[in-house]
Amino acid sequence: MAISRTRLDRFISEHCQVNRKAVRLYLAQQRITVDGIIIKDVAHIVDKFSLICMDDKVLQANEARYIMLHKPIGVVSATKDEQHKTVIDLLPYSDKRELHIVGRLDLNTSGLVLLTNDSRWSETLTQPESKVEKVYQVTLKNPLTSDYIQAFEQGMYFEYEGITTLPAKLRILTSHSAEVVLLEGRYHQIKRMFGRFRNPVVALHRSAIGQLSLDYSLKVGESRLLTSQEVAMINNNS
Repeated sequence: MAISRTRLDRFISEHCQVNRKAVRLYLAQQRITVDGIIIKDVAHIVDKFSLICMDDKVLQANEARYIMLHKPIGVVSATKDEQHKTVIDLLPYSDKRELHIVGRLDLNTSGLVLLTNDSRWSETLTQPESKVEKVYQVTLKNPLTSDYIQAFEQGMYFEYEGITTLPAKLRILTSHSAEVVLLEGRYHQIKRMFGRFRNPVVALHRSAIGQLSLDYSLKVGESRLLTSQEVAMINNNS
């Protein structure tokens, strides 16, 4: 039984197929624990990742999963696709079909992709008010000038959506490459912003999300679980 957030008495009632009166009795008898603590309050709130036991029998033991993937070019950020390999296909985990993608990358963009089964975490991370920075390395066909820096800082109006992009940071690295930091992720945003200068993007790579940088010990296509410190680090961005 997968839940988001609900009252403990409701969870026990539905899981064990008993009425609420019986649940109150179980709680009074101290037969139910949540995350190892005896709970007596019928209104106690549990979520998808609460460890819930009755009489030492586990009723729910879902584990939150947070994964970093080094996405290759030519792989789509999707759970299923008829034509291309997906980021899910690259994962070695048995529960990978329960995961969803936190911040997608285009087919021809490489770099850091996060995946999780914790929807509250991903929603917090991706909502605009969180203002989590995404860092990209961009290679251009034509030379860059300082004019790009001011244009990115001012934001650009996208007529199709009727919006102006949030200010973005651009740092010129070489004559044909730059680092771009975005606070949002509009459709093909970086390519469209450089398109204003008629300067095609040759290569695009995401190197960081917030304070979390891609672990370059991961080969292209490889993934690993985030450490608890890394989960805390990226939580501090939201």
